[in-house]
Amino acid sequence: MNVNITSSECAWSNFEVKILTRTIKGLRGFGFKKEVEKEHLYGAGDEAIDIQSGNIKCTGSIKVLGFEADAMNKSARLAGYEDITEVPHELIVITCSFKKRLIDPISTYIASGVSFTESGVDMEQNAKHREITLPFLAMNVRLP
Repeated sequence: MNVNITSSECAWSNFEVKILTRTIKGLRGFGFKKEVEKEHLYGAGDEAIDIQSGNIKCTGSIKVLGFEADAMNKSARLAGYEDITEVPHELIVITCSFKKRLIDPISTYIASGVSFTESGVDMEQNAKHREITLPFLAMNVRLP
Protein backbone atom coordinates (compact mmCIF):
# COMPACT_ATOMS: atom_id res chain seq x y z
CA MET A 1 0.00 0.00 0.00
CA ASN A 2 1.30 3.43 -0.95
CA VAL A 3 0.83 5.95 1.86
CA ASN A 4 1.54 9.62 1.26
CA ILE A 5 2.44 10.96 4.70
CA THR A 6 2.85 14.51 3.46
CA SER A 7 -0.83 15.01 2.62
CA SER A 8 -3.28 16.25 5.22
CA GLU A 9 -6.31 14.25 6.31
CA CYS A 10 -8.36 17.40 5.98
CA ALA A 11 -7.85 21.11 6.10
CA TRP A 12 -10.26 23.16 8.21
CA SER A 13 -10.10 25.90 5.58
CA ASN A 14 -11.64 23.45 3.09
CA PHE A 15 -14.81 22.83 5.17
CA GLU A 16 -18.14 24.54 4.64
CA VAL A 17 -21.25 23.87 6.74
CA LYS A 18 -24.72 24.93 5.67
CA ILE A 19 -27.88 24.78 7.73
CA LEU A 20 -30.79 24.93 5.36
CA THR A 21 -29.17 27.17 2.75
CA ARG A 22 -27.21 29.47 5.10
CA THR A 23 -23.43 29.03 5.21
CA ILE A 24 -22.18 29.05 8.81
CA LYS A 25 -19.20 31.41 8.90
CA GLY A 26 -18.78 31.23 12.68
CA LEU A 27 -18.22 27.47 12.69
CA ARG A 28 -15.88 26.21 15.44
CA GLY A 29 -16.52 22.46 15.23
CA PHE A 30 -19.00 19.75 14.34
CA GLY A 31 -19.65 16.05 14.73
CA PHE A 32 -22.03 13.60 13.06
CA LYS A 33 -22.61 10.08 14.39
CA LYS A 34 -24.69 7.07 13.36
CA GLU A 35 -25.16 4.29 15.92
CA VAL A 36 -26.62 0.84 15.34
CA GLU A 37 -27.69 -1.16 18.39
CA LYS A 38 -25.99 -4.55 18.26
CA GLU A 39 -25.78 -7.41 20.69
CA HIS A 40 -24.66 -11.01 20.76
CA LEU A 41 -27.24 -13.73 20.23
CA TYR A 42 -26.76 -16.74 22.48
CA GLY A 43 -28.08 -20.26 22.16
CA ALA A 44 -26.81 -23.48 23.66
CA GLY A 45 -23.45 -23.13 25.39
CA ASP A 46 -21.64 -19.98 26.42
CA GLU A 47 -20.43 -18.76 23.01
CA ALA A 48 -22.35 -16.25 20.91
CA ILE A 49 -23.84 -17.74 17.75
CA ASP A 50 -24.55 -14.46 15.96
CA ILE A 51 -24.73 -10.68 16.29
CA GLN A 52 -28.17 -9.12 16.02
CA SER A 53 -28.86 -5.55 14.92
CA GLY A 54 -31.50 -3.26 16.34
CA ASN A 55 -32.43 0.39 16.23
CA ILE A 56 -30.44 3.06 14.39
CA LYS A 57 -29.78 6.40 16.09
CA CYS A 58 -28.28 9.47 14.41
CA THR A 59 -26.90 12.30 16.54
CA GLY A 60 -24.43 15.13 16.34
CA SER A 61 -23.54 18.65 17.32
CA ILE A 62 -22.25 21.85 15.86
CA LYS A 63 -20.12 24.36 17.71
CA VAL A 64 -20.64 27.93 16.55
CA LEU A 65 -19.78 31.44 17.60
CA GLY A 66 -22.51 33.31 19.46
CA PHE A 67 -23.57 35.47 16.52
CA GLU A 68 -24.41 32.34 14.51
CA ALA A 69 -26.56 30.88 17.31
CA ASP A 70 -28.26 34.26 17.66
CA ALA A 71 -28.97 34.35 13.90
CA MET A 72 -30.42 30.81 13.98
CA ASN A 73 -32.68 31.70 16.91
CA LYS A 74 -33.74 34.94 15.20
CA SER A 75 -34.66 33.00 12.04
CA ALA A 76 -36.66 30.56 14.17
CA ARG A 77 -38.54 33.45 15.84
CA LEU A 78 -39.28 35.06 12.46
CA ALA A 79 -40.78 31.72 11.38
CA GLY A 80 -43.02 31.70 14.48
CA TYR A 81 -41.01 29.45 16.81
CA GLU A 82 -39.55 30.24 20.23
CA ASP A 83 -35.97 29.29 19.26
CA ILE A 84 -34.00 26.77 17.17
CA THR A 85 -35.05 23.87 19.45
CA GLU A 86 -38.73 24.41 18.53
CA VAL A 87 -38.24 24.24 14.74
CA PRO A 88 -39.71 20.97 13.38
CA HIS A 89 -37.09 18.42 12.31
CA GLU A 90 -38.62 18.18 8.83
CA LEU A 91 -37.40 21.72 8.13
CA ILE A 92 -33.70 21.40 9.03
CA VAL A 93 -30.92 19.84 6.96
CA ILE A 94 -27.20 20.25 7.72
CA THR A 95 -24.64 19.70 4.96
CA CYS A 96 -20.91 19.72 5.47
CA SER A 97 -18.82 19.85 2.32
CA PHE A 98 -15.07 19.50 2.23
CA LYS A 99 -12.04 18.64 0.14
CA LYS A 100 -9.01 16.85 1.51
CA ARG A 101 -6.92 18.74 -1.01
CA LEU A 102 -7.89 21.58 -3.32
CA ILE A 103 -7.63 19.31 -6.37
CA ASP A 104 -9.90 16.59 -4.88
CA PRO A 105 -13.64 16.37 -5.58
CA ILE A 106 -16.02 17.67 -2.92
CA SER A 107 -17.17 15.18 -0.27
CA THR A 108 -20.31 15.85 1.75
CA TYR A 109 -21.74 14.79 5.10
CA ILE A 110 -25.52 15.26 5.33
CA ALA A 111 -27.72 15.19 8.41
CA SER A 112 -31.40 15.40 7.49
CA GLY A 113 -34.43 15.71 9.71
CA VAL A 114 -32.41 17.60 12.31
CA SER A 115 -33.88 18.60 15.66
CA PHE A 116 -31.69 20.68 17.95
CA THR A 117 -32.06 19.48 21.54
CA GLU A 118 -30.40 22.34 23.45
CA SER A 119 -29.90 26.06 23.10
CA GLY A 120 -28.22 28.35 25.59
CA VAL A 121 -25.11 30.33 26.37
CA ASP A 122 -21.99 29.84 28.47
CA MET A 123 -19.66 32.69 29.32
CA GLU A 124 -16.41 32.89 31.24
CA GLN A 125 -14.45 35.75 32.70
CA ASN A 126 -11.99 37.26 30.20
CA ALA A 127 -13.75 35.55 27.28
CA LYS A 128 -12.95 37.00 23.86
CA HIS A 129 -15.90 35.33 22.13
CA ARG A 130 -18.98 33.21 22.81
CA GLU A 131 -18.74 29.60 21.69
CA ILE A 132 -21.99 27.62 21.74
CA THR A 133 -22.41 23.88 21.19
CA LEU A 134 -25.78 22.87 19.76
CA PRO A 135 -26.44 19.12 20.04
CA PHE A 136 -29.00 17.53 17.73
CA LEU A 137 -30.86 14.37 16.82
CA ALA A 138 -31.28 13.52 13.14
CA MET A 139 -33.49 11.20 11.19
CA ASN A 140 -30.62 10.29 8.87
CA VAL A 141 -26.87 10.85 8.59
CA ARG A 142 -25.03 10.16 5.34
CA LEU A 143 -21.25 10.00 5.47
CA PRO A 144 -19.03 10.14 2.37
